[in-house]
Amino acid sequence: MKKAVLLIIAVLLIDQISKIYIKTHFVLSEEIKVLGLDWFRIHFLENNGMAWGKEFGGKSGKLFLTVFRLFAIVGIGYWLWDSVRNNANKILITAISLIFAGALGNIIDSVFYGIFFTDSYHRVAEFLPPEGGYNPLFHGKVVDMLYFPIVDTMLPDWIPNLSFDMPNWVPLVGGKHYSIFENRNFTFFDPVFNVADTAISTGVGLLIVFNKKVFPKKKK
Repeated sequence: MKKAVLLIIAVLLIDQISKIYIKTHFVLSEEIKVLGLDWFRIHFLENNGMAWGKEFGGKSGKLFLTVFRLFAIVGIGYWLWDSVRNNANKILITAISLIFAGALGNIIDSVFYGIFFTDSYHRVAEFLPPEGGYNPLFHGKVVDMLYFPIVDTMLPDWIPNLSFDMPNWVPLVGGKHYSIFENRNFTFFDPVFNVADTAISTGVGLLIVFNKKVFPKKKK
C-alpha cells in the first residue's frame, strides 16, 4: 500500500504542477513546440471533463458528471484497498493506482479550478482572484496541454470523400450530416490530453495487456 500511495502522490504532483503552470502562464489555445519538434507540442485547452471534450446537459450535466466521478473514485479506492489486502498481483495494484491517481487528478480540476482561477480567454489566468473564480464549486474545467500530432499531412486524392447522415435515433449526434476527410487534412494523434489522462490510459492498458496475470482463472 505504501508503494501504491507513493505512486498516486507522484502522479498527482506531476499532473497538478503541470496544469497549474499551464493555467497561470498560457492563454487559452496558445501553443508552443517542445524542443522545436513538430510532433510534440504544448497546446492549452480546457474541457468540461468528458472524453474528447464532449459536453452534455449544460451546468446540470457538468454537476452530475462531477458527482458521478466522486462516487466512482470511492469505488476505485476500495478496489485498490481490497486488492492490496488480498495480496493481489503487483501489476493489478499498479494499474489501479494509476487509474485512481488519474481520475483524482481530473476530479480536482472539476471540483476546485472554477473557484481557484479566473478564466483564460484572451488572458493568463489569475490564481485565487479577489473577485472569485470563473465558475462555482464542482463546475471547473479540466486543463489539457499534451499534443502529439505525429502525422499531419494532406490525404491523397485517391482516398474517397465519404459523406453520410446520422439517423435521428442515434444518441447525441442523431439527425446531423457528417463528412469524413472533408478538407482532406489528416492528423494523428489529434486529441489534446494531460498527465492524468495518461495515467488512466496506462492503467487500463496494463489491465488489457496483462489480463491473464491480473485476473487468473480459478482452478475447479
